[in-house]
Amino acid sequence: MYGEIALFTGNGNRELAEEISRELAVPMCPADVFKFSNQNIFCRLKTSVRGKDVFIIQPIAMSYDERGQMVTVNDNLMELLIMIDTAKRDSAGRITAVVPYYGYGRTDKKDQPRVPITARLVADLIIVAGADRFLTIDLHAGQIQGFFNIQVDELTAFYLLSDYMRNKKIQNGVVVAGDIGATKRSRNFAQRLDLPLAVIEKRRTQRPDGSKAQALNIIGDVKGKNCIIFDDEIDTAGTMVEAMNFLKQEGAGDIYACVTHAVLSGPAVERLTAAPVKEVVATNTIHLPPEKQFAKFTRLSVAPLLAEVIRRIHLGISVGELFNE
Repeated sequence: MYGEIALFTGNGNRELAEEISRELAVPMCPADVFKFSNQNIFCRLKTSVRGKDVFIIQPIAMSYDERGQMVTVNDNLMELLIMIDTAKRDSAGRITAVVPYYGYGRTDKKDQPRVPITARLVADLIIVAGADRFLTIDLHAGQIQGFFNIQVDELTAFYLLSDYMRNKKIQNGVVVAGDIGATKRSRNFAQRLDLPLAVIEKRRTQRPDGSKAQALNIIGDVKGKNCIIFDDEIDTAGTMVEAMNFLKQEGAGDIYACVTHAVLSGPAVERLTAAPVKEVVATNTIHLPPEKQFAKFTRLSVAPLLAEVIRRIHLGISVGELFNE
């Protein structure tokens, strides 16, 4: 049996970490996590974790610190690794890395010559740093679980998102998979909402000038229907907005986008603001500054889910039972 819960966070998503703390009624443990002038990251825990059940909450994504300064993906990854190492060297009883968003997860296979499998490398780094357990939400590819040789709990925001959309009581709706790869998760989403499924098929075509373009086809009926595009994340929103424009060309009614992770990098906010979409729904796995939370954007909190799972892990209660229906 491990000692009491000790919650820590870096600069990855302090708002989410504080919300989890309130849900658990367990205070955040103080720690200094900052950069020296030479850009080296330093961590100092301000309380002993000897024998305690340590949970380090840190998404591997771009964020902003308390001064409003941008913290890069790589900085947040290094903060996570250094905090794990710090807790290990202070004789923590058990260390669980709570990573709501797993950065580098899209590089999960060698799909062309001379490229890395960075998702596996990051898993190795977390293990070598000293994590005993790994907790995350909606990995980009399920096989990433197999990259770890420690216990992995992959949670899902599927029920949080589907319940929200179901409560909207959208009439004449259809769930749309943005591409063939998203078909399985979109099919499950459609089944839970008791709606039909349509799939956008993309094909690369060669133009006479040598450039490549995407030819879009739709499998299913969207004409006159209110569409819900379901996927795991929105990054630059290029593919998502392309799908929205295509659906409008095919005669779709209102369009909703529903994802777990709102990365919203580069021109994403501008693209989505101008896109023919009624609402973009995402969770708070990734920290977003106010300027990225545009008028059409709705955020749902995963803090209650993560807090309950942390409680169950600490008490040795089944996590899987949460999702049994």
